[in-house]
Amino acid sequence: MLKTVYIESSVISYLTSRPSRDVVTSARQKITIEWWKSYRDCYELFISELVIEEISSGNAVAANSRLAVVENIAVLVATESARNLAKTLIGEKAIPPTNVEDAMHISIAAVQGIEFLLTWNFKHINNANTRQKLDKVIKAVGYTCPILCSPEELINDQ
Repeated sequence: MLKTVYIESSVISYLTSRPSRDVVTSARQKITIEWWKSYRDCYELFISELVIEEISSGNAVAANSRLAVVENIAVLVATESARNLAKTLIGEKAIPPTNVEDAMHISIAAVQGIEFLLTWNFKHINNANTRQKLDKVIKAVGYTCPILCSPEELINDQ
């Protein structure tokens, strides 16, 4: 049975955006493309309605490119349980109140029992300073926190 991965919007953006001149962004784009080509089939992939909403915005051509990449990926629904968990994450200051979407990505994945959350968002999701707090809050309400990681960290060499 394949392990489960929730693909957050930033991964889709790096996968489909024009090559960047910025060294860090360019490296992340290359890593994401390599992960998508070489490792995505090692996992069962999921996105959410929120991901679709986020990648649908902006330039129409770019949005269509992002949507095409995810068209065959299962879509998770933001349940009432996920919304409640997101409120708890914000209430417990694990995620700032200005970043409801980040709390929702984590909550949707946790409530659905997803094992990994793949992201390039190091500010509020894949952040060493917040991981422990996120894990503690999520466990306190009876769920397991997904492993928060970037494509660079989620390589399966089996």
